[in-house]
Amino acid sequence: MKAVVLAGGYATRLWPITKHRPKMFLPVGEDTVIDTIFEDLEADERVSEVFVSTNERFADAFEDYLAESPFDKPTLSVEDTSAEDEKFGVVGALAQLIDRENVEEDLVVIAGDNLISFDVGDFVDFFYEKNSPCLAAYDVESRERAKSYGLVQLDGDRVVDFQEKPEDPKSTLVSIACYAIPAADLPKFEEYLAGDNNPDEPGWFMQWLQQKGDVFAYTFDGAWFDIGTPQSYLDAVAWYLGGENYVDDSATVENSTLGTNVHVMAGAVVENSHLEETVVFPGAVIRDAELKGSIVDEETRIENLDLSNALIGAHSQLTNGHGQ
Repeated sequence: MKAVVLAGGYATRLWPITKHRPKMFLPVGEDTVIDTIFEDLEADERVSEVFVSTNERFADAFEDYLAESPFDKPTLSVEDTSAEDEKFGVVGALAQLIDRENVEEDLVVIAGDNLISFDVGDFVDFFYEKNSPCLAAYDVESRERAKSYGLVQLDGDRVVDFQEKPEDPKSTLVSIACYAIPAADLPKFEEYLAGDNNPDEPGWFMQWLQQKGDVFAYTFDGAWFDIGTPQSYLDAVAWYLGGENYVDDSATVENSTLGTNVHVMAGAVVENSHLEETVVFPGAVIRDAELKGSIVDEETRIENLDLSNALIGAHSQLTNGHGQ
């Protein structure tokens, strides 16, 4: 089996934090988002190689990251785009990768911005049991939230209907961008695209497959985060920290109070301040401030400010309410 980790998005809703870094590199505790996926795939002996599908803009960042990582299986596979308006869709990118890398084996595909609480190996077990295309699904338990996702309806564990971002959801079971496709079905990517079908989301391809044969859903309890917005990232950090705080040994926290779910990274300085539900990147300096629900990028300086729900880019200086 081969694996593909999708890492080609530009994460514009997380700018400026992700303007110059892939969102998959955002830390969640001691690991990054993408590391949690790599760990599962590295441990599964059925997976011989992991292709990291990214764009030209982030190719160098991924190359450096993989060179320094402890994982042996991931290799970089670069799309031919460097800007959001040049993207030809995830299904198109997958078809291009299958051709470029000469993939002829069963394939598991996972979005690199997925933070999931199940072991990918369990999903692969399910796939081999069914010997048919499979997807992972999670119950968001909210019809309002369900409107933002692709939904599935099941008969047992067999998918019988799909809805893509519906105004009137028939279920709250979300397809989470984790798929497994038998080798025999890989040529269907080209057939799908040749038929002028939607190239943007794999969910449309799975719906097309379901119209031609069985597709099964692996459902799981626990947690799932689609890290695409500042709040979803903070929610993922809060889930990981579980109400605790994580302060790097090289960070300085003096005369300050930390509420819950605060992550202060290497070399950061927090003095005479109060932080709650906040992530502070390396080298940031926060003095005489109060921050809640905020993300402070690296080498940023904040003094004498109260901020809530703020997203502050790298190397910013904010003092007494004035940015420089």
